[in-house]
Amino acid sequence: MEQSMIGRGRDAVEMIADPGSFAENRVGEHTFDPDYGPGAVVGTAALDGRPATVIANDAQAVNPRFPVVYFGVIGMEEAYKMAGAVYETLAADADKPVAEKRPIVLIVDTPGNAPGKVEEIFGMNKATGAYQLALAQARKEGHAVVAMVIGRAISGAFLCHGLQADHILALPKEYGTVIHVMPLSSISRITKMDVERLEELSARSPVFASGVEFFYRLGGVEEIVPSPKEMGRAVRAHAAQIRALKAAGKFEETGPWGRGELGRVRGGRTARAAVLERMEEEFSQVSGRYLR
Repeated sequence: MEQSMIGRGRDAVEMIADPGSFAENRVGEHTFDPDYGPGAVVGTAALDGRPATVIANDAQAVNPRFPVVYFGVIGMEEAYKMAGAVYETLAADADKPVAEKRPIVLIVDTPGNAPGKVEEIFGMNKATGAYQLALAQARKEGHAVVAMVIGRAISGAFLCHGLQADHILALPKEYGTVIHVMPLSSISRITKMDVERLEELSARSPVFASGVEFFYRLGGVEEIVPSPKEMGRAVRAHAAQIRALKAAGKFEETGPWGRGELGRVRGGRTARAAVLERMEEEFSQVSGRYLR
């Protein structure tokens, strides 16, 4: 295995951004409290001299107020801090045309949310939901959102920190990269199917499997970046591509909808179009009862 990038979120920021350009805890006119959400790294960096918002995990940090938030876990404070960085980005570029809106770069290395009892009581789901909605709004308002998976991209944390991006990039598995929304053990509990049967299915169907290559077939990963030294090049190229598509009004070719079509082209989502057509057909038969 090549040198793992797990736990090196801050290193990845320096690898991707222009040298020495990252200003941590500063986005637009707002300065974030460095002691709040210590597992979240937010700030402004330059990509070829142009400002970009960077949001990353610090897997070396521990949140002293929430003992389950360590090793890259996105806790309640971290999620709110990340969401705040997105909203400050929106405010900073509110009056700019799409072609001039700064990109948002997500550096993903998270094993999940892992909420404890305190986080659940305080509303952990609201925090991660706020971050997810912030990124969706940023996409729709014209910001290019690029996620770079350098380590783990797992479960609900990947849902809010990654899957809302316009394009998702990932290092190959040789660098320790792991992507999955749900492990086979959890799928087994829900579907009541034996793990052995699921393992058999995963050998030929990417829907049941985890890993960068399977997500690539599903369209969930736009590009597998060969090595860490290529991350900066890839992020810049995809940000430019997304910016051009949005400036031309082709929003549907980016984000979750764009990845769905990409999965069909790559042969990982062969039934998607038929399912969508059937759903539209069935909805049209009953929509008159609910749409007034």
